[in-house]
Amino acid sequence: MSLLVTHARLITIPAGTADPGYIEDGWMLIEDGRIAAIGSGTPDAAADETLDVAGAFVAPGFVSSHSHLFTSGLRGLGVADTLYGWCDAMLGTTAHMTPEQLYWSTLHGSLDFLSNGVTTAYNFTDPLQAWESMVDGKRTGTAGIRGLEYHYRQADGTLDAGIRFVDASGMDVTVGSSDEVFDRFAAEVAHTRAMDADFALGSSIMGQVQWSPHPEAAEFEVEAMRRYGVTNQAHFLESPEAVEHQQSKFALYRDAGALGLGLMFGHFIQTTPEIIAESVSGGASMSWQPASNGRLASGVALVPEMLEMGMKVGVGLDDQACTDVSDPWQNMRMGIYMQRARTKDPLSMMPELMLRLHTLGGAEIMGVDDRVGSLEVGKFADFVVVDPRMPDVGPLWHPVRSYVLAMSPRNLKAVYVGGRLVSENGVSTNPLAAEASAKVHELPASVIPLRGHPH
Repeated sequence: MSLLVTHARLITIPAGTADPGYIEDGWMLIEDGRIAAIGSGTPDAAADETLDVAGAFVAPGFVSSHSHLFTSGLRGLGVADTLYGWCDAMLGTTAHMTPEQLYWSTLHGSLDFLSNGVTTAYNFTDPLQAWESMVDGKRTGTAGIRGLEYHYRQADGTLDAGIRFVDASGMDVTVGSSDEVFDRFAAEVAHTRAMDADFALGSSIMGQVQWSPHPEAAEFEVEAMRRYGVTNQAHFLESPEAVEHQQSKFALYRDAGALGLGLMFGHFIQTTPEIIAESVSGGASMSWQPASNGRLASGVALVPEMLEMGMKVGVGLDDQACTDVSDPWQNMRMGIYMQRARTKDPLSMMPELMLRLHTLGGAEIMGVDDRVGSLEVGKFADFVVVDPRMPDVGPLWHPVRSYVLAMSPRNLKAVYVGGRLVSENGVSTNPLAAEASAKVHELPASVIPLRGHPH
């Protein structure tokens, strides 16, 4: 089927320019799930179906370059804590969950992202090795390993939701021989690569050098990157605890040769000018999670400075359990406001740049910008329909800036993935949505008897 979108305030976010690609009265032709043509005024194309959006915004679906979709049923935990205590509350709960419970929680989280306009996510799965409390900035690495089904079902839940994703799994290098470590990871990668490649966009490592007591954790991850052709995103320099210890881990990644192999640093807050400069020269990128960084009192990443130095930056929504509402507009505004408050300079983070970072910028650092992140011919037709009159925000003096600063999920009328409607007025079209909701609401009754009520 083909679809023609007409009378759109079109925001395309084209690659290679800072221009947001705004077309006041635009149209877009979609064929076989991909964008076939874009234009302005009267369309010079026909289609099987026409979607007249009557002046609503049509923009790329958001890309979350750092997400933990299994956390959707764990909101409101660890509110009085910074990162480590919050992890004890949240991941201490998943330690008692089954693969099937993780499947439904991941499915629920993926549908939640879609219903809020996020069509592609870098998804950290809950690792096979259960969470252990941090002591002096590191874990003991002695927890047991869960079966591979624990990872498989999380990947299955993401796929069944219909969101596009990069699947990231931890290597758990402190358990088993080297061969066992690589065999586990290889099996997880193989499971994801057997899925529909239009949705499972790639496999990646959940970098754990920051937390691992293993002296060769970086070497394990770099070898896996080379051996299996995967990327790596490491939670790094996030929390305000044990900063000196955290910073000392940078040399492990640098000396192992990770920077030039597609390494992404997630958060990257407690850093130094020297670490940033070495990361830029080595080719590493970073993912910025403003709402999460505020919720967990982690701090504010020096994003304008990183961009000025040439670092590629994407934006993520992180956990639903630490952003609470999967709202990309809230995430963008928090990012803008944090940077302006820090720098005292409005130009340090403008709305057009913030939108680019939460769409094409995220796709770029994930290595999937050839397929998603912008509305350009040949890419997947993943887009949102956002009506500035429902509720009415008044005249659009600067349409793209109003899109970032004045829109919210209240204005989000429809979400399309591959030209197919996946959510309308916040309601998922997925036939599993009702069951996913029911399963997630069963979690407290099944988990609390095993671990007690988390704080």
